[in-house]
Amino acid sequence: MPVIPLGDNQKTLDISFGGFTSTGVKPKNEDAFAAKLGTKNSLFYKGAAACIADGVSCSENAELASTTAVTTFIEDYYSTPDSWPVKQSAARVLLSLNSWLFHHGQQGGLRHNSLVTTFSGIVFKSATAHIFHIGDSRIYRYRDNRLELLTRDHCHNPSKGKSFLTRALGMDSHLEVDYLQEDLQEGDIFLLSTDGVHGFVSEKLMQEQIGLLPVTNDDAAWHAEQASAERQSQLEKVADNLGKLALQNNSDDNLSCLLVSINKLPVEDIDEVHRKLTQLRIPPVMQPGQKIDGYEILKVLHSGTRSHVYVVKHPDMSNKLVLKAPSPNFAEDPQYLEGFIREQWVGRRVNHAAIMKIYAHPENSPFLYHLCEYIEGTTLRQWMVDHPNAPLQQVRDITRDIIAGLRALQRQGMVHRDLKPENILIDKKGHLRLIDFGTVQVDGLEEISSVMSEDVPVGSVDYIAPEYLRGEVGQHCSDIFSLGVIVYEMCTGKLPFKPMSTSQVSSLSNLRWDYISARKYRSQLPIWFDQALQKACAYQPGKRYQALSEFLHDLTVPNDKLVSKHQHKPLIEKNPLAFWQGVSALLFVLVIIEAVLLFS
Repeated sequence: MPVIPLGDNQKTLDISFGGFTSTGVKPKNEDAFAAKLGTKNSLFYKGAAACIADGVSCSENAELASTTAVTTFIEDYYSTPDSWPVKQSAARVLLSLNSWLFHHGQQGGLRHNSLVTTFSGIVFKSATAHIFHIGDSRIYRYRDNRLELLTRDHCHNPSKGKSFLTRALGMDSHLEVDYLQEDLQEGDIFLLSTDGVHGFVSEKLMQEQIGLLPVTNDDAAWHAEQASAERQSQLEKVADNLGKLALQNNSDDNLSCLLVSINKLPVEDIDEVHRKLTQLRIPPVMQPGQKIDGYEILKVLHSGTRSHVYVVKHPDMSNKLVLKAPSPNFAEDPQYLEGFIREQWVGRRVNHAAIMKIYAHPENSPFLYHLCEYIEGTTLRQWMVDHPNAPLQQVRDITRDIIAGLRALQRQGMVHRDLKPENILIDKKGHLRLIDFGTVQVDGLEEISSVMSEDVPVGSVDYIAPEYLRGEVGQHCSDIFSLGVIVYEMCTGKLPFKPMSTSQVSSLSNLRWDYISARKYRSQLPIWFDQALQKACAYQPGKRYQALSEFLHDLTVPNDKLVSKHQHKPLIEKNPLAFWQGVSALLFVLVIIEAVLLFS
């Protein structure tokens, strides 16, 4: 489980860039490269980025294409949500960029007006390099005194004459990008180059030049600004030398290369993580009338072993708020504290009517707590107690509102992972809110290396998706499983599987996931409705609904395929109990017949 950073002293990735570009023998430079380290906060969540592009020289707009590609990629990548993983963010940017280049390149209708360029880029996040590549620019990695080519050229090489690109940005409305991940090591050097350089300088010679760089790992003062500037100068000198070598070897193209040095990786030990998580103090248990940071406790909503929740009011605010603080029992539990901080991180980034709002914490406060919107209402658990055998339309309406909240999380690359009736609030107007984001899985944060790990499966017994018990990473359809159980319970007041104990959950061999038809408890339910519930609660993720909209649709309109599949099932699958009762009855009859024949 990745750790949410606290304060300004978290360890971050330490990278240096150094590049060289020249027109060479050409009158105009149609190459471009760009790199961005970002602020400490953006470096943690988004990483550092470097990219290079080579505009197709047959076009008068080659320079515009390459420059647009590298600058737009850098700018737009850092504008995507922090919660998105690198691949999703970069893919969205590259698809949009390709569409823009292709569309504007087609306006002139002639090849010399096209906006086509190669593109090779790397996003360095935590301890991983995410590589994106289209065309014949290249990315190499230098490690352990050896240079290795990581990309493959997308071009056709005839026996005579120049090669032709088969893939590039802006070449076609359809874009296919090579993507790969590489683990980082301190001391790695990445080389991004255009064919004006690597086409005229051998890999052996490039390897020798990069090998001249001093080693940075053992420099105790590496984090000093002077050392960082010195490293940049060293990289620029090597890049300049590579350009000169290409020119000496009769390069007939522009000359561009960019070197990236991995100086330090953001590796932390558990003691450092614990120190960060305990920087803020946990407030003591409070009573009405007491104050904290100007907020007066009006009412105690909940006081348990894990947290304390209060209704509060501040003299500068007109609305009441909810203050949630961790229990002092967990003051030394870094995994619990990480989840508590994660809840605030998620709540402040997802803005949707079906998601409980979490507001900014006072910056100068020494205490750890959340400020949440105050929702007067009840939990879905209490609603189910008050509405046994609820009408199906009412169940559908509630399901639709839950789905709206889950979709808001999905758009941010998040999986709730602890969906249950107690974590769904219904206000006095009937509007729903999803709450409790301490176990939310954030795709973007999963890419950040951490010594923290989840020792036990997340989620609650009876609602937990089976794959969590197998130690697998959550998927969006994992939330669909939990939602299916909740909808089943709203309709029947029962669970779709035999209830499990905590001890059973800890032992996979003791678990049974045999779906119990909802019609057993509510016979008037349509078969097609029951089949939709069964598919949502499927044991294997691949057999479940993959989209929330499909589940909602099948709860509203009969899915003929599901019904037909059910009708053609053998009896042992359709109704195992009836099958074995029939087999037992048949065996009993055979025994009677055999006995009669024996004694007659």
